[in-house]
Amino acid sequence: MVRVEFFRVGIFLAFSLSTSGVLPADEFANQLNNLRSVKSNGDGNTRAGDGWRAIVAADASRLPEILVAIDGAGPLAANWLRSAVDTIAERQLHNNGDLPRQSLEKYILDRSHDPRGRRLAYEWLLQVDPGCADRLLPNMTDDPSVELRRDAVARLIEQGQLVLKNRPPSAAIAVYRRALTAARDEDQVRTIAKQLRKLGEDVNLAQHFGFLMTWNVIAPFDNTERKGFQAAYPPEKELVLDGVYQGKAAKVKWLSHTTEDEFGMVDLNVPFGKLKEVVGYAWTPFRCEKEQEVELRIGCKNAWKLWVNGVLVFERNEYHRGMRMDQYRFPLKLKAGDNQIVMKLCQNEQLEDWTVQWQFQLRVCDATGTAILSDLRH
Repeated sequence: MVRVEFFRVGIFLAFSLSTSGVLPADEFANQLNNLRSVKSNGDGNTRAGDGWRAIVAADASRLPEILVAIDGAGPLAANWLRSAVDTIAERQLHNNGDLPRQSLEKYILDRSHDPRGRRLAYEWLLQVDPGCADRLLPNMTDDPSVELRRDAVARLIEQGQLVLKNRPPSAAIAVYRRALTAARDEDQVRTIAKQLRKLGEDVNLAQHFGFLMTWNVIAPFDNTERKGFQAAYPPEKELVLDGVYQGKAAKVKWLSHTTEDEFGMVDLNVPFGKLKEVVGYAWTPFRCEKEQEVELRIGCKNAWKLWVNGVLVFERNEYHRGMRMDQYRFPLKLKAGDNQIVMKLCQNEQLEDWTVQWQFQLRVCDATGTAILSDLRH
């Protein structure tokens, strides 16, 4: 198993602890609360350490109780709890014992529990019951745990390869389509799309991920000596589609631009040319049928700012650091009707080839990465 994010606290000490001292249920619950109460700044660490030592002395039958305690726990508290699960489970297997398979499986199947805890329970169950993958994964293609969903998609990809060898292409297409519907990770989506296209199928990756493809764009405004990042140019004060403004060297106006990049890359070099020391803006409405929680996920290597409905969401005054899909994630609430999304992109004075990019990608999705599309019916 690879769980690099889980820290281990005195794990080898725990192997020497006796499991004969069984804590009463109320005391065990109190010690779990000690772990859950640790703050992200470290407050409560001493109390949590005492609680951890008491909890890891427990029998493996209490693993589900510890896993349930992860629900709603903060990041540091969840680490303490996951570390306790790891310590107890490792000690149990080290002593040739078994894990509570049925209760672990019941916990995993309950989607109301924390995805981190459910994934951890699945990894331990898999160690003592490899067949659980065949039982559980077929029903996890829409799981809220992105890690469990990834395993389910990987299984479908393997299944598609086998079907393609032994059955008509239409059967493999059906499997790959199921895999694509479930997939959220870029690498898996690329693999599936490649297979479907080989089989003559059309794949709309922009729609699958929820990238915003059509924007109104305006540029160039001045960014000499990088002063444009803090300058509030007209698009930050008003959104008037037929507005005409003084730009860096001449009057500028809004243009409609639709990217053809299937990963939603909006390249301002396309409508405006390869300019330096400039600022550009991109603006698009996003219509929601009702108020809803979403995530805006952005990739950008320029200095940039993001506004939603006139509220500054985030800004990053750094140039050409690097870029990847979903580099930045912003949970927020969109209102019913039209929401105005505005990006500001600054290009600096550097002339090296790797500084030419003046671009970004932005998609709207839920917390699992499932696309949320603008309601275009109105």
